Amino acid sequence: MNLPLLIGVMVVKILVVFVVFLTTIAYVVLMERKVLGFIQFRYGPNRVGPWGLLQPLADALKLIFKEDFTPPGANRFLFVLAPMIVGLTAFLPLAVIPFADKILPDTITIYGQKLDLTVASLNRGVIADVNIGLLYIFAVASMAVYGAVIGGWASNNKYSLLGALRLSAQMISYELALGLSVIGVLMISGTLSLVGIVEAQKNMWFIVYQPLGFVLFLTAAFAECARTPFDLIECENELVAGYQTEYSSMKWGLLMMGEYGHVVIASALTVTLFLGGWQGPFLPPVVWFLLKTFILIFFFIWVRGTFPRFRFDQLMYFGWKVLLPLSLVNILLTGIIMLYI
Repeated sequence: MNLPLLIGVMVVKILVVFVVFLTTIAYVVLMERKVLGFIQFRYGPNRVGPWGLLQPLADALKLIFKEDFTPPGANRFLFVLAPMIVGLTAFLPLAVIPFADKILPDTITIYGQKLDLTVASLNRGVIADVNIGLLYIFAVASMAVYGAVIGGWASNNKYSLLGALRLSAQMISYELALGLSVIGVLMISGTLSLVGIVEAQKNMWFIVYQPLGFVLFLTAAFAECARTPFDLIECENELVAGYQTEYSSMKWGLLMMGEYGHVVIASALTVTLFLGGWQGPFLPPVVWFLLKTFILIFFFIWVRGTFPRFRFDQLMYFGWKVLLPLSLVNILLTGIIMLYI
């Protein structure tokens, strides 16, 4: 085993996934603006580049050169730290989400040296195939709320603080349902490894066995990503822009990157848990994974252009008195069916 070459392969995998993820976030923003424009009978961005395809680059340049303003009375250290936390927690789940079965052969020869890529699963379509991948994602994703709460408090703005408090209440409420909704998947697959969960779906996707779990997970994911109709943390008619009211320039850009990054991760995780991951006929595995993921991203956008947001009391009622009991019922039914059938 050549350790430098193994490290080199891992670094290349990380860089490729990182660049693809950043590009995906940029064009998901453009996709949302185009789709919402179509839904609302108006044009989306169409001036920068052919068909507006360079609009994400123009937006990035604008944010980089925009004035970076820190409001008087704000806690400067925490005000700067908060967007970093939100942005970082959007990237970390990428480490364990599998996007293909294999992307490289089991062995390759470089400069006459044979390198065994089955070591540390370097040939797999995942950066790190760990046996607690799902727990890792839930642990990392739950850290995002700290960034938003810290940013709302550090801004020295009452609207920002109210948005941060709303977010913390919303995350606590819906993380319970989100976690419980995947218990049925874990009972069937018998593993916390996301690669193992995908491989367990080679004969039948888990959406067939867990239709209620799929609906509950996707609904809770909307709330975790604070997307319409659960975007109470930044509703402009009440809180200006919520916890991000005082942010500008690339600090605001990092917050937006985190929001859309969580949408991409939520879609990819839903595909992994319920829709067979990379499984599919005729097309390469990575194409199937990307196709399913973008269909779910489109669904996120479609819902935003279709439904109004809840009132906050309705949001809390729905989380505690609808999603949570149904998640427990789903676990009970899954256990009974597995025991007797």
